[in-house]
Amino acid sequence: MRRTSFDSWPCSIARTVDILGDGWTLLVLREVFYGESRFDGFITSLGIARNTLTDRLRRLEEAGLLKRRAYRSDPVRHEYLLTEKGRDFFGVLAAINAWGDRWLTGDDGIPVVMHHTACDHDTQAKVVCSSCGESLHHQDIAVRTGPGYPARLLDDPGISRRFSS
Repeated sequence: MRRTSFDSWPCSIARTVDILGDGWTLLVLREVFYGESRFDGFITSLGIARNTLTDRLRRLEEAGLLKRRAYRSDPVRHEYLLTEKGRDFFGVLAAINAWGDRWLTGDDGIPVVMHHTACDHDTQAKVVCSSCGESLHHQDIAVRTGPGYPARLLDDPGISRRFSS
């Protein structure tokens, strides 16, 4: 089955989905953030098929979120480590986790607790304005085109009405 590529769309969400929009990809990244780095460890923790895992690790490596490093030479075995780009994705996963804790938790409570070791408190992600620190809510946001938005698309009335001046 051929998948649609969003890598050239003028939208950061679409471009991100192009790399990370698959459930297995997000779960592989979750495992790396939880400390797993080895192929067999991913197989054990996720129950993922080897060919699927190989594909997701390759995509994450090609996208620059993971780097592969040999930890054994005979036979060659690699571990997968986060790059700066990969580490920067943690906030997104933490936000997804917080949403799931709020809306998908059963009677038993949240399945995994995030503990902020710097202040020694349990925590959840919160999306805030980078300028004023207030929580972001969709009704308080207006969008406008940025410098990377293609001018040729602004002539389309269906697209241009979405953006404020």
